[in-house]
Amino acid sequence: MNSEMEGYVATIGMFDGVHRGHQFVLQHVADEARQRGLQSMAITFDKSGPQTLTPLNQKRLLLTKTGIDHIEVLTFNEALKQMTAREFMEQELRDRLNVKVLLTGYDNRFGHNRTEGFDDYVRYGKELGIEVISLPPAPPLQRHTLTFRSEKERGDIVSSSLIRKLIADGDIHKANELLGNPYTILGRVEHGEHIGTKLGYPTANLVLVDKCQLIPSAGVYAVKIRLENSVEWKHGMMNIGMRPTFDGQHQTLEVNVFRLKENLYGQQLQVAFIERLRGEQRFDSIEALKSQLRQDAIEAERILA
Repeated sequence: MNSEMEGYVATIGMFDGVHRGHQFVLQHVADEARQRGLQSMAITFDKSGPQTLTPLNQKRLLLTKTGIDHIEVLTFNEALKQMTAREFMEQELRDRLNVKVLLTGYDNRFGHNRTEGFDDYVRYGKELGIEVISLPPAPPLQRHTLTFRSEKERGDIVSSSLIRKLIADGDIHKANELLGNPYTILGRVEHGEHIGTKLGYPTANLVLVDKCQLIPSAGVYAVKIRLENSVEWKHGMMNIGMRPTFDGQHQTLEVNVFRLKENLYGQQLQVAFIERLRGEQRFDSIEALKSQLRQDAIEAERILA
């Protein structure tokens, strides 16, 4: 059977973070496609904005790892924005992408005004030859191990918005549990002020490749780093903040790769956040800062071991 000719089982979403809730949905899509002898498809968009968790290239990679057969990225242009739900289902899903089965959450919305819902999609699907199936709710993931500050947080257990809040608060451990992977940024190494070198902890000064990607809360983190054109993850620590001990005037992202003497200028580095060691601090002396950095490095090594 030529599954591409037969069509696809698909789902639609932004999939920012490709977190465990998304993974649950995508697994259902893959299972449904397998049972029907079709291919699976994740339909997403090239739209990004402030506090994006996963820029497009990173999102593609994470979606690929879920086992989905095909990833379709739609350009979020004016024509697409003006489509009604029925027009989208007819022109994009049926005519262009050959979607035969659409899996969607009951409260999922798409189309120009987003006033239509699941029952409308089912009706349009019957008219267009697309079977629309409601996805089951995601299981109460990790509720037995995570502590929530409110019932609203508990209700939003697997959501991109909650993960963004956790990362912005510096709670990387909890965010990573919900993501199912360490939160990762991609940055290019540019020349800094070489303060780390003078302290005995040379750092690579990073500038985000995607300016919209969310930066974790200020502080020091145990991280893993992958150099450009490498598959190995090295250990290190990262400082995010204003460098108050040196009266810094702007935020910096500085990563110290343990036991590395290589010149990294111009390289793109992937930095995976594993654990927050402490918040940003101002020290009364350089010696006090050096002492704290030694403790930070020891603690990071312990966590990353």
